[in-house]
Amino acid sequence: MTRHAWTRWPSREALGREGVSQPRRLLAWVVRLLVLGMLLWGAFSGSHVHGWKRGAAAGVVLLAAVLAWAFFRFTLQHRLWPSLGTLALLQGIAILAQASEFRVPALVMWCGCGVASLERLPFAVGVPVAGMALGLYGAFNNDNPLTTAVTVIGLALAGYTLRLDAEARGNAQRLLAHERAARAAEAESAALGERARIAREIHDVLAHSLSAQLVHLEAARLLIERGADREQILERVVAARGMARDGLDETRQALSALRGELTPLEDFLSQLVGTTAGAEVTITGERRRLPAEASQAVRRVAQEALTNVRKHAPGAKVRVRLDYSDQQVTLDVRDSGGSPGELTGAGAGYGLLGMRERAELLGGSLEAGPDEEGFMVTLKVPV
Repeated sequence: MTRHAWTRWPSREALGREGVSQPRRLLAWVVRLLVLGMLLWGAFSGSHVHGWKRGAAAGVVLLAAVLAWAFFRFTLQHRLWPSLGTLALLQGIAILAQASEFRVPALVMWCGCGVASLERLPFAVGVPVAGMALGLYGAFNNDNPLTTAVTVIGLALAGYTLRLDAEARGNAQRLLAHERAARAAEAESAALGERARIAREIHDVLAHSLSAQLVHLEAARLLIERGADREQILERVVAARGMARDGLDETRQALSALRGELTPLEDFLSQLVGTTAGAEVTITGERRRLPAEASQAVRRVAQEALTNVRKHAPGAKVRVRLDYSDQQVTLDVRDSGGSPGELTGAGAGYGLLGMRERAELLGGSLEAGPDEEGFMVTLKVPV
């Protein structure tokens, strides 16, 4: 046994009643009532007890019960000196009872002090106190010495066993509290993750939709400044209105995605490519359903890449390839290049940066930059 174990109190969970089953609580109350009954029987059964001695005996028994309750409270609070003080008073009462020929109450109190000391006090203090109490019990017990020795050993083992049982229960309570705290933290983390996911979805939908609208509205502004005819300007305004309508549709799709109601990724890409002139889509590998986060990442990167093509290289041919492999899914968007559009400087330029952050959160990667012909965007997401 380590030095720390000798000076360590049993935990408050071990000394408390939390986690104690109903049958065990009932058994504890039965034992207490039995001890109280033995004290009262011993106090009133003697032939010398009569008159005022009965009232005095009853008062002493009541005082012993109050001190025992105080001892349990002080040990629960890990207050050493008050605990030792109540034990000293109890043993003093036992010695006084033995001197007054109340033998049974004295023996019961010594046994109780010995067992309770081993169960509820640090070993460095509880062992000497229990040795003193059980030693007094053995000294004044009139039974056979062998029987007395066996009884003393049994009481010591009972106190130690109760201590081990209480500490095991206390450890179980602490583990249960840690598990509950871990579950609460996990639930909170999941809630925060879901909030972050919702925030990303809303941001990505709005960023894509507003960026596309900005392309056409900025074009309309430039046309107005150059004195273009009404049809050209109207064409851009109508396109912006269409982008707004598409944005509403994408918002509904994002909400459906948050509910787990995603449309097939291949259908989504086909519809997306169908709205872009000169674009085609190729799908390779064994098609399968992707996790919601991975599927959304592919959708958003495809939208952002095609928006950038319309903005920076209008009229360029676009090849979109989606490849399913065993460990990951790869989206590759390449354009053939072209003359810079009038709206090359429009927008804040944060779209691909946000997509890269999304990919990294999923353990993937996003590469974007010029290639031999024009511009390429490659997304890799583990699945």
